Amino acid sequence: MKAFIKYWNKPSRCAYLFLAPSVILLILFSVIPLAAAFGLSPFDVPITMNTASFVGLANFIEAFHDERFLNSLKVTAVFTLLEVPLQVFGALVIAALLTKNNFRNKLFRAIYFLPVICSATAVGIMWKMILHPNIGFITAVLQTMGLGKINFLNTPGLTIFVVSFISLWRSFGISAIIYVTAIQQVSASLYEAAEMDGAGKIKQFFHITVPSIRPTFWYILMTRFAGALQIFDIIYITTNGGPNYTTESTVTYIYSRAFSSASSMGYASAMSVILFAIIMAVTVFMYRKMNKED
Repeated sequence: MKAFIKYWNKPSRCAYLFLAPSVILLILFSVIPLAAAFGLSPFDVPITMNTASFVGLANFIEAFHDERFLNSLKVTAVFTLLEVPLQVFGALVIAALLTKNNFRNKLFRAIYFLPVICSATAVGIMWKMILHPNIGFITAVLQTMGLGKINFLNTPGLTIFVVSFISLWRSFGISAIIYVTAIQQVSASLYEAAEMDGAGKIKQFFHITVPSIRPTFWYILMTRFAGALQIFDIIYITTNGGPNYTTESTVTYIYSRAFSSASSMGYASAMSVILFAIIMAVTVFMYRKMNKED
C-alpha cells in the first residue's frame, strides 16, 4: 500500500488519477459508440442485433437516395446558418458590454448563463408551453394585439426559426461567458495606449479586443458548428421534426430510424458516419483557417 501511495504521490503521475474519470467516460460514451457506428455501418442489423448480414456500401448508397435523409441535412444546414452566426457574433458583442466586474454586469452574466444549467428537456417543455397556440403566453399577447393566433411550433417556414431561437436562447450564455473570460485577459495597457491616441470604444473593440481573442473566437465557432450540426434535444422535445419534416434534423432522423418500429441500426450507423465525416471536414477546414490566420 505504501509503495502504491509513494508511486502515485508525484504530480506527473497523480495527474493521471484526476484525468482517469474523464478519460473513462470519454471512452465509454464517445470512442466506443463511434467505433460501433463504423463497425455496424456496412451491415443490415435490427435493433435487437440478433442477426446481421453484410451489405457493404448499400447503406451509404441508400442514404444518398433517401429524400428524408437529404431533407434532414438541408434542415440541419439551415438551422446551423441561423443559430451559429447569431451565437458567435451576438455573444461577442454582449461579452464586450459585460467585461467589467461590477454588480450589474455580474447580474447579467448570471441571467444569461442560467438557461445553460437547465436541461434541454426542461427548456423545450417550457418554450412549448409558452408558444402553445391555445394556452401560450406569447400567443395570447399577440392575439390581444390583434395579430391573430400563430402556431409557432407547427407552421412550415416559421418553425425552424423558432427552434433556432430556442436553441440560441439556451446556449447563448456559455459563449458569452467564455468571451468575457478571454476579453478580461487582454492587457489593460493596450486599451490605455489606444485611448491616449484618441481611439474610441468601437475602434478599441475592433482593433484590440477582436484580434486579441481570435483563438477564443475560433474555438467557439468550431464548437458551436459541431454542436449545431448535431442538434437533437430541442427539436425532439418541441416539434419532433414537424411539421412535415421541416424541422427534422439529421440526428433526429437517425434516432427515428434506429429506434422506430422499422428500425435499422446498420442504416442509422451509416448515416451517423456520414454526419461524422461532414462535421470532421468542417472542423478541419476551420482549424486550418485558424492556423493560417495565426
